Amino acid sequence: MRITEQSGVVLAQSIRAGTISARAVVDAHIDLLERVDPALNAVAADRYRQARLDADRADARIADGDPATLPPLLGVPVTVKESIAVAGMPHSAGVVARKHLRPDTHATVVQRLIDAGAIPIAVTNTAEGCMWIETDNRVYGRTRNAYDPRRTAGGSSGGEGAAIGSGGSPLGLGTDTLGSIRIPAFCNGVFGHRPSLGHVPLTGAWPPPHGVAPMCSNGVLARRAEDLMPALRIIAGPDSMDPLVTDAPRWPDPSPTDLAGTRVTLIDDAFLPGVAGEMLRARDRAAAALEAAGAKVTHVSMKSLRAVGMFTAIFLAEETGVRFADTLRGEGAGPRFGRELLSPRGDHTAAMRSLLVGEEVERRLPKSLTRRIVDAARSISDELTELIGDGLLLHPTMPTVAPRHGRTVGRPWSANAVAAFSLAGVPVTQVPLGLGSAGLPLGVQVAAGIGNDHLTIAAALELERAFGGWVPPTPR
Repeated sequence: MRITEQSGVVLAQSIRAGTISARAVVDAHIDLLERVDPALNAVAADRYRQARLDADRADARIADGDPATLPPLLGVPVTVKESIAVAGMPHSAGVVARKHLRPDTHATVVQRLIDAGAIPIAVTNTAEGCMWIETDNRVYGRTRNAYDPRRTAGGSSGGEGAAIGSGGSPLGLGTDTLGSIRIPAFCNGVFGHRPSLGHVPLTGAWPPPHGVAPMCSNGVLARRAEDLMPALRIIAGPDSMDPLVTDAPRWPDPSPTDLAGTRVTLIDDAFLPGVAGEMLRARDRAAAALEAAGAKVTHVSMKSLRAVGMFTAIFLAEETGVRFADTLRGEGAGPRFGRELLSPRGDHTAAMRSLLVGEEVERRLPKSLTRRIVDAARSISDELTELIGDGLLLHPTMPTVAPRHGRTVGRPWSANAVAAFSLAGVPVTQVPLGLGSAGLPLGVQVAAGIGNDHLTIAAALELERAFGGWVPPTPR
């Protein structure tokens, strides 16, 4: 297996054993990114020169030290979503007014990966303000799918999805409020894990989480399932700055987790017209594989999920009291309503302009209506949490394979399949299930109850064994 196809865990073991150098591993990933990124536009800014120096220092450390005392990811290259602070690197989240910013310190999750020996090689592109499920902005432009440049890489962590899906990074960091890890992971055929609420600090992420923190989480994308839990354990736990993270989680090792007897739930009527049969068949094949491993599959009804994507934007605005227009104005980037907002030229993408118009419409709705919507969203969240219980739930990640660019803009229901899990704050792992009829990735979300991240990752490991996991794209 090529260097750029192996897991971070395997690469770290080889580096510690001296069978390959950290410099060779870092060089291989940089070389691949340099070759594919002109087509993908996944990299917002690179630190290739510094990464090579870091790799040389890692090799010197290995030569001088006891392998048993070396950090677990020493010499392993990683990428980081540009909205998560990496000292000295851009930190704009695709907002023009922030393009000059360079933080002095790393975000907590970045520092923890570095302390574990990982080497950041680049920061990756994001949707403008991290606020849509496609990746495009006026700072870096549009990111394209690792399998088909005519298709979206997803968002908002689309740069991460494309970089990892191309083989250019074994694992990386993203953020997920409404599918921003899961959708890019799905579109680019890799694994993506959104952790349980309150397990991973958001310190150093922008936009500031404000009141959306109960729905927002930093998490992990990886090309191999065995990297998910080691990386999650490294970045999780309190940092004394994020008030939501107070306890260090203690997850069991998911590798030997016995799925025998685990209840696996499928919802059969949660989909609006337009959901491709291919997506449901992929979900059903995944359920059959888990059933073969001893799980018990059950089918239920939950029609309320059909409209949840429409609810979430209103829920966020009403519950937090913060609209994204206000966040932009705080950066000196808020457009005036009227010609400036409606114009296709200027500093804001169509997705952002659509969001801001939607916020203005929502602001004018009767309060009695918005409260009913908020109550309905809470009810859906409670129902979903009860449905999952101590088992697992399988659900398509998107209605179709990765759509063509721009096809989701102005269509909030595009996030229906991911939104409910964000509302509930439960752990979810997006699992690749091979390629479909168009040569594009298929996948499924695996959700569990809060704190049971090890169960979703155990299912990911089993499904990777059954279906092969990430399929490297055909070189172009």
